Amino acid sequence: MATLDVNPQRYQEQLAEKIGRLNEMFAPYDVPELEVFESPEQHYRMRAEFRVWHEGDELYYIMFNQQTREKYRVDQFPAASRLINDLMPLLIDAMKDNESLRRKLFQVDFLSTLSGEILVSLLYHRQLDDEWTSHAKALKQRLNDEGFNLNIIGRARKMKIVLDRDYVIEKLDVHGKPYVYQQVENSFTQPNGKVAEKMLEWAVDCTQDSTGDLLELYCGNGNFSLALAQNFDRVLATELAKPSVVSAQYNIAANKIDNVQILRLSAEEFTEAIEGKREFRRLQDAGVDLNSYNCNTIFVDPPRSGMDIDTCKMVQGYERIMYISCNPDTLKENLDVLCETHKVTRFALFDQFPFTHHMEAGVLLERIK
Repeated sequence: MATLDVNPQRYQEQLAEKIGRLNEMFAPYDVPELEVFESPEQHYRMRAEFRVWHEGDELYYIMFNQQTREKYRVDQFPAASRLINDLMPLLIDAMKDNESLRRKLFQVDFLSTLSGEILVSLLYHRQLDDEWTSHAKALKQRLNDEGFNLNIIGRARKMKIVLDRDYVIEKLDVHGKPYVYQQVENSFTQPNGKVAEKMLEWAVDCTQDSTGDLLELYCGNGNFSLALAQNFDRVLATELAKPSVVSAQYNIAANKIDNVQILRLSAEEFTEAIEGKREFRRLQDAGVDLNSYNCNTIFVDPPRSGMDIDTCKMVQGYERIMYISCNPDTLKENLDVLCETHKVTRFALFDQFPFTHHMEAGVLLERIK
């Protein structure tokens, strides 16, 4: 992990710079006034990872300066959640005098939640054995006795030992309604829990007067699907990554939502299916008839590379397009196509990544009459 200068006194300054940059980038698209959703000034990241440095009997976390690549010691990390910061010193202290736990340990990954759960992955340059498992179980018990809700994973080459779960259960509040989400180690989840809640609320607000069904591409673990389901008759959502699909199914059941259907398809595959270019056994096995859906609205949250041209053309077929982007550059490229037929009617900045150049943007587009 690279260095991150988290200075709460500079937060508004860095946010103002992002607001100016985003407004300038999207001025050619005649966008409405930018809606800005701020982050907490510190303790906003639910995930963090650190390399581990061995120096004699000492053991400590390190990070690297982005410019010089020099390492430096990290005892606390203000960007990470309070839960991560509370656990960091206790975890390293408990391991440094334990040869089985510290030997060839090179990295520690943390995944925490607003709900109070935390998952720690310990990465090793050696194979793990029964002795390691025994000591790791004792470590888990010791830290849970100190008030943590902790699970541990041990990783080595072609090895994964789970004590006792490889996921956390997050709880996000959306306009006063709680939603629970299974978040699996090494699967994508929104890193900034409080801003994730604001993104969900914005999406629900944008679609509150919707009719018909919703089509969602790149749905991940169902993060948006579940909150948006209240505004539509049915939600048909697609995701390619199998672990995310499994989590999405878990989350549908956990939230007792009965109008969301998840399909394991990429956006490109769905485009081929909806246009009748290919038939997919997965659709038949799931008993899904695409023609039975009445989707006036489509929601997309693509990877940093954005949508390919064929998917953009397919997306243009819907009355309303809601687009969440983690890369404004590829959002601009996609808007060059989408704005041929649609107009941006809502425009938002979500400060998911304070004190970095990264910006998360949201747009709602409606068909030009």
